[in-house]
Amino acid sequence: MLLKIVAKSLYSEPEVFVRELISNCSDALEKLRHAELSSGVSSDALKEIHIATDKQNRIFTIQDTGIGMTREEMISSLGTIARSGSKAFLEEVKRTDSTSCAVNKIIGQFGVGFYSTFMIADKVEVYSKRHEPGSKAYKWVSDGSGSYEIMEAENVQPGTKVVAYIKSGNERKFADEDEIKGVINKYSNFVAYPIYVNGKRVNNIQAVWLMEPKEVPPEIHTEFFRYITKTVDTPRYCLHYQTDSPLNLRCLLYVPEGKPGLFEISRDMEIGVSLYSSRVLIKNKADILPKWLRFMRGVIDSEDIPLNLSRELLQDSALIRKISTMITNRFLRYLQDQMRKDINNYRAFHDNYSLFLKEGILSNTDQQLKEDIAKTLLFESSAHPEGRKISLTDYVKNIKEGQKDIYYLAAPSRQLAETSPYYEAIKRKDVEVLFCYEPYDELVLYQLQQFNLKNVIAVEKEMRQDKEDATLDSIDDNVMLKSSAEDLMKWLSSLLGNKVNKIVVTKRLSNHPCLISCDEMSAARHYVRTALQSMSEEERNYLLKLTLELNLSHPIMQKLNTLRNSNPKLAELVALQVYDAAMVSAGLVDDPRKITVHLNELLAMLLEKH
Repeated sequence: MLLKIVAKSLYSEPEVFVRELISNCSDALEKLRHAELSSGVSSDALKEIHIATDKQNRIFTIQDTGIGMTREEMISSLGTIARSGSKAFLEEVKRTDSTSCAVNKIIGQFGVGFYSTFMIADKVEVYSKRHEPGSKAYKWVSDGSGSYEIMEAENVQPGTKVVAYIKSGNERKFADEDEIKGVINKYSNFVAYPIYVNGKRVNNIQAVWLMEPKEVPPEIHTEFFRYITKTVDTPRYCLHYQTDSPLNLRCLLYVPEGKPGLFEISRDMEIGVSLYSSRVLIKNKADILPKWLRFMRGVIDSEDIPLNLSRELLQDSALIRKISTMITNRFLRYLQDQMRKDINNYRAFHDNYSLFLKEGILSNTDQQLKEDIAKTLLFESSAHPEGRKISLTDYVKNIKEGQKDIYYLAAPSRQLAETSPYYEAIKRKDVEVLFCYEPYDELVLYQLQQFNLKNVIAVEKEMRQDKEDATLDSIDDNVMLKSSAEDLMKWLSSLLGNKVNKIVVTKRLSNHPCLISCDEMSAARHYVRTALQSMSEEERNYLLKLTLELNLSHPIMQKLNTLRNSNPKLAELVALQVYDAAMVSAGLVDDPRKITVHLNELLAMLLEKH
């Protein structure tokens, strides 16, 4: 029953039997190499794996020139399910010689891979001869029904040969040369030893990620990148590193040079990184990196990844998260290094891929990770000319003494940012302000909240926290009489109704008649664009508790105060237009076309006099 489970239920794809048998051959060759190094005696035999297909007779044969097996080893390894000879060998090597490179090259773990052959075969023969002088050869045969025979054999080469007699159904394709080549290319193309199919070598691609990073020239990286992406593109960045502590990792990750397409931006796109263990493919598109790094391509190879018996599914999620964290942190440090080394090239990368990095901040709750990602972002700022972007690290480095916050302002363009009433309100403090031109930029900084122990806040919020608000008592009579100001504010409150929560005066403005403020302007803009769209304007504004701040010294406010008595209808249209303009400047109008109604009425009334 156990054999039936292993053969029929353990593996999801029957093609993996090729991968498992090749892995066994690789282990046998590695054991022979280790034995030769240990004894100091080297044989002349080539260390190779040969596969032969016979489509007409439905026979698949795989043979290695490895260590081979004695009769007792065949009984122990082939006659006992889940008894791994490779695992036993590995434990012995670790006990006697922990520095041996064989420790890092043995693939087998569970002793069940061989039995995957019974998924596609109704009879399997194994011929093996130990690679030692005077050794006898043996033949092991089974139909997978639960029993086997073992006997001496003649004319057997040192090593092991497996002959699988393929079933007559859909499995007969595994006696086809092209089918086998395709499976090898998918799973075993980077096995350390040569693999031949019907006399032709099929694994010619180097496992570049296992090479010494400093010894790999750019042209090899370009060739390998094109191989794994099936394109003619070149990589913009290449992160190639190896570590044995705290986990064993061999990583080769690429950032494509071209701009990502719409499909790549979509979160439905699969991660483009393949997971290997000792050169053998485990999963072609492995969910081992966070979703926001889905634009990356490459290979991760680790012997520490725990797998289920079929080596198809990851088991230990805690360890997988640890590996993911290691790689993510290493990549973020790499990006920071690239920013310092070649800012122009980095800006080109940032233009194309910053959207993914910003998604990383929005999708994480770990503050340290969010700040590490934020170090890779660039923004325009008020202290630098248009087109030049700086990092948050640069901002903090040049911050004024005593300044405790990092300020940002959302606006569609540089011109609108610099002419914004909110920028005017903070400009007199002579602080640097980051400009956010995309809606998600503002949301990213709002979610970031802190960077390098400094608060990251919108200028609108800073303005609300400023205790220098004007009061009616502080208004100069030359600007407007207190009684007139009170009457104007009552009139506006009656006209606007639930459009605003309250009306106050401000002395922060000089070039603008008024502005709209609220406690969390960044969040308010986000909700207006998303969750609150189904509500009426009055309902939304009531929930947002908007404040209308008046600059009573502005000519429009001065004239409005006169018009409300001399021409109430015109005053009403002017007031509504001023309010609409303030809402547009605040970014709280989901469709600016709505304000044309009041504008057209106002223009029509003004033109009646001419």
